[in-house]
Amino acid sequence: MIEFQQVSKIFGGQAAVKDLNLTLREGAFSVLIGTSGSGKSTTLKMINRLETHDSGTIRFAGEDIRQQPILSLRRRMGYAIQSIGLFPHWTVAQNIATVPQLQKWPRQKINDRIDELLALLGLAPAMRDRYPHQLSGGQQQRVGVARALAANPEVLLMDEPFGALDPVTRAALQEEMRRIHRLLGRTIVLVTHDIDEALSLADHLVLMDKGEVVQQGAPLAMLTAPENDFVRAFFGRSELGVRLLSLRSIADYVRPDDRADGEPLLITQTLRDALSQFVARRCDVLAVADADGTPRGALHFTDLLRREGDE
Repeated sequence: MIEFQQVSKIFGGQAAVKDLNLTLREGAFSVLIGTSGSGKSTTLKMINRLETHDSGTIRFAGEDIRQQPILSLRRRMGYAIQSIGLFPHWTVAQNIATVPQLQKWPRQKINDRIDELLALLGLAPAMRDRYPHQLSGGQQQRVGVARALAANPEVLLMDEPFGALDPVTRAALQEEMRRIHRLLGRTIVLVTHDIDEALSLADHLVLMDKGEVVQQGAPLAMLTAPENDFVRAFFGRSELGVRLLSLRSIADYVRPDDRADGEPLLITQTLRDALSQFVARRCDVLAVADADGTPRGALHFTDLLRREGDE
């Protein structure tokens, strides 16, 4: 879907990105992460030409982006950022409709799309006529994502979209993005400095430093097979075990024929969530259920130490 070939970008005589070779697959949830000044945000902005690369080639859907009209290119890509950037004197509906109106969609089609996106992002229909200042930060961010998705873009670009939110709202929006990705299969490229967010969202993780890719791949592979000391240090040797648990689902470890008392864990939660509950409740067996409350078995504390494939 997106391909960088020997791409460089210079600011003030310094290379923000240098000789970058990177392929972002169609339908993947790719996350760019790295140290401050690693070039991750510059890389993202070069995709839709918010920043113009100085050398090399960037292809989108097989075409050199320099050969595509800039407005046409950007309309094929949704863009969501931390500061949200909603128009303060426009309603939620007007903000979401920004790009479809520019593309001269029929009014009914625009209204239907607004309703669809409000439902998709868990926003009440009554919010259509509210203004940004009447919304919470999390609601504003959801509207920002809805606006980015409004014209059915082929790619959704996100630059630190949840960075200014409180932990609870941030976690809820991360789960929302996972659900949207599963539902729509949209190609998503997200930049974050938050390691746990990156591990949670990515199916393709790209670690950058000094304008270059240090390692890329599936999050689990990055944690279990780091290519050098920089990768080990970045993900934190002391927190490796907990981060591995965050990539493993209770569903893969539950004992379906067992039962336990007490409030159940959701089968969709991670082993990291389970570890927290084991410690908080001071027990070694927890009940597991579906979202509708149907019992699915039990999880034992010792299961957290079991590897995939173990009996």
